This record gives sequence, structure tokens and C-alpha cells, in this order.
Amino acid sequence: MTEKTAVIPAGHTTPPAAFSHGVRKGNILQVAGQVGFLPAGPGGPAAPVVAGPTLREQTLQTLANVRAVLEAGGASWEDVLMLRVYLTDTAHFAELNEIWNAYFADLEQAPAARTTVYVGLPQGLLIEIDAMAVLG
Repeated sequence: MTEKTAVIPAGHTTPPAAFSHGVRKGNILQVAGQVGFLPAGPGGPAAPVVAGPTLREQTLQTLANVRAVLEAGGASWEDVLMLRVYLTDTAHFAELNEIWNAYFADLEQAPAARTTVYVGLPQGLLIEIDAMAVLG
């Protein structure tokens, strides 16, 4: 049986509970829900800092955080089969689609995606994204 390995990219904030930012087992990589927190970095803030108040700022940072977990686990966007997106407001669907289409414009094959409205994110956060990738 293949061992399960936690994937923790450099600069990611410490999770608030006992979970990993990603877990890889064999050729499967599951990325935990990521939000628009800026990287902690050396000497960075003690508490997580949101990238900005807008959906665009948070979505782009959230996608960067998902990508960081993918890369730390040996994957890329091309390996992603499924993305799950959680928005806090139905009014954000159209703007999210515009951001999404521009961000993934150069991807050979778009992954499956599911978007739903979820009201349980901490105050100030507008979006969360998780991903599942299968490596070569």
C-alpha cells in the first residue's frame, strides 16, 4: 500500500486545526480548501492576512495557493481533474466566471468544476477552492 504524505508548501500559513494543505497517496493529490490568504513568508504576519476585500484579489490569491500545493505535491493544473469552488454570495458567479476564464485560458484541457454558495467561511473571505489531481 502506498504511504500517505502531507503536502505543505513553503509560505503557507499553519492550518487552524489538524489537517494538511494537501495529501498525496500514490499518484493522487488532494488539495484541501484554500482561501485568499497571503503567503506567510519569513518574518511574515503571525496571523493570516486576506489578499484584499474584492473577489478578484481573493480569487487570484486562492488560485495561487492551490497552485502552490499542487506544485509542492509534484502536480500542475494539467493534472487537476476536479476543482470545487465555494462562494459566499450568488452575485459573484458572473465575476468569478470572467476571472476563471482568463486564468485558465491557456490550459490544454479544463478540469471539471463545481461551484456552490457556502455561508460558513470566516468573515471577510469570499471564496474557497479545493482540488483533486492525478499525476501521470
